Amino acid sequence: MSAMSRSLARCLNVNHSMTEPLIPKHGGYRGLKNFQVARIAHDVTVRFCERYIDKRSRTRDHMVQAARSGVQNIAEGSQASGTSKKMELKLTSVARASLEELRVDYEDFLRQRSLPLWQRADARRQALVDRRCTTADEFAQWAREVHSNGHCGQGGPSGHFEKTIDKGFSSTTSTKSPTSTPGFSEIAANGALVLLAVACALLDRQLAALAQAFENQGGFTERLYRVRSQHRSTSSTRSTASTPSTTSTVSTQKPTKGDPFSD
Repeated sequence: MSAMSRSLARCLNVNHSMTEPLIPKHGGYRGLKNFQVARIAHDVTVRFCERYIDKRSRTRDHMVQAARSGVQNIAEGSQASGTSKKMELKLTSVARASLEELRVDYEDFLRQRSLPLWQRADARRQALVDRRCTTADEFAQWAREVHSNGHCGQGGPSGHFEKTIDKGFSSTTSTKSPTSTPGFSEIAANGALVLLAVACALLDRQLAALAQAFENQGGFTERLYRVRSQHRSTSSTRSTASTPSTTSTVSTQKPTKGDPFSD
C-alpha cells in the first residue's frame, strides 16, 4: 500500500468515527435525581391520601394521579428523547405541571385545616433535604423524629402519634380509625411539599437545559439531515479513494521520415 493510500485510509477511519449515531443515547431516567425524588413523592402521596383524604373525595384520586403523572412523564420523555426532542420537552413540561398541581393540593390541605405552612427557612425543611431520603419509609422515620422532638404547630400525645404513624403512614394499608393526629398531618404535608419543591427545581433546570440544547443543535429532523449528509460525504470519499488513477501516456517515439502526421 502506497503512502497516499494509507493516508486516505486513515482519513476515512477518522471521518467514520466522527459520524454521530442516528439515535443518541436515551432512556437513562432512573439515574435522574428529579425522577428519584418525584417517585418518593408519589409513594408518600399514596400513603398520605390513604390516611388523611376521604376515599370518596375526588381530591384523593387527583392527588395520586398528579403524583403518578409527574413520575411517568419524566420516564416517558427520557425514553422518547432518542427520536423526538420535541416530545421530550413536552413530556418533561407535563411532569413539571403535574407536580405543581400536586403542590397546590398539599397547600390547600394545610390551609383548609388551619395548619401552618412551613417557611422556606424552616430548619425542618433543610433537615429533610439533607437526609436525602430514598424511600417513603425513610421519609416516615424523619417525620417521627420531627414529631418526637416536639417541632410541630399542632400535635397530640407522642404515644398516639406513634400508633397512627405505625398503622397509617408506614404502610399503604388503610385503617378504620376515625381520628388522626393533626400534628403528623402537618408534618407529612409540609414534608411532601419539600420533596415537591426539590423535584420541581430539578425539572426547571432540566427544561432550561433541554431548551438550550434544542436551540443549539435542533431536533431529530436536523439530526437526520446531519447524519445523512455525513454518510454521503463518507461514501463519496471512499468511492474516490477506491477509483484507480489513470494517467495518459504520451509516446516518446520519434516520428519516422515521411510520416504525414509529423511536423
